[in-house]
Amino acid sequence: MDIRKITIVVNNAKPGAADLAEKLDKLAKDAGIGTHSATHYPIDDDSLHDSDACCVIGGDGTLLGIVPKAITHNVPLFGIRMGNLGFLATFSPEEAIEKFIPLLKGEHRIEHRTLLQCLCPGNPPALALNDIVIKGEDASHLVKLAVHADGEMVTDYYCDGLIFSTPTGSTAYNISAGGPLIHPASEVVAMTPICPHTLTNRSVVFPSGTKLEATWKPTSSHSLPQVKVDGYLTLRPETDSPEPITILPAKQKLALLQSPGHSHFAVVRNKLNWR
Repeated sequence: MDIRKITIVVNNAKPGAADLAEKLDKLAKDAGIGTHSATHYPIDDDSLHDSDACCVIGGDGTLLGIVPKAITHNVPLFGIRMGNLGFLATFSPEEAIEKFIPLLKGEHRIEHRTLLQCLCPGNPPALALNDIVIKGEDASHLVKLAVHADGEMVTDYYCDGLIFSTPTGSTAYNISAGGPLIHPASEVVAMTPICPHTLTNRSVVFPSGTKLEATWKPTSSHSLPQVKVDGYLTLRPETDSPEPITILPAKQKLALLQSPGHSHFAVVRNKLNWR
């Protein structure tokens, strides 16, 4: 796929991001490729209109914030990390300058990543590329959640919270809480309790298509629930609603542009300091 027009999203809070954006913008224009720049965050609704791809300069957090609009406009993303850690923003600034034009001219491959949909009572549906996290608003108190999978009771969790992670998000909050690493091509969902009161509570990996329902159970602390979607969107369910918080695979998938030689395990070895 040749890219005729690209949107460059810049997180100006990252040192060097604005300078890199100017260089990439000039490279694209010199190659006859149309550009559109978004220098504020979050981006406008029409920033990706008519674009064939979106380049995000910042980091994984910046890229996650672009996902909903990329899905709406069906625009593939690729990220340039302005720092050391980045599982989604896989290009370094040096790699970006070297590979930018070849990538736009078709030297890339597209990975389709699984998304989760969250149905939270009293809120519009939300999509997550990394994870959906249910916690209490007061982080100092434990929460109690009853979980069902396709209508079958799993167990009651008494913990700091629950993480529902995609394979892509398995390297984020999930792994910090002791959850499993999952290859991004796997179409599964990992559920990982955060600091569970019952030490035998461990991560559970569910097959594709599983409908997960988490019901909030009030405790003596009277903490109110909140749902974090990819770390940037906060949902507050209606506490008097009988409906559970529902997590299920989304029909849509996110397209990520990668260089032809991209290796998932090379990234994992580098970021996690494996030999």
